[in-house]
Amino acid sequence: MGLIREPLDVDFFVDPKPLTEKEKKMISDFIKSDKEKRKSKNYIKKGTYTQHSV
Repeated sequence: MGLIREPLDVDFFVDPKPLTEKEKKMISDFIKSDKEKRKSKNYIKKGTYTQHSV
């Protein structure tokens, strides 16, 4: 990811607003569910073929 160059004749201002409790909970729940989803994907292992002697 690179930096965005600011044009000389344009000024960018960011005015952060505080999150409400509902928004904080929504973000927290999303992060928890995403972590669980990633964990379950990591544990799925592909099978390898091995030769068994008979």
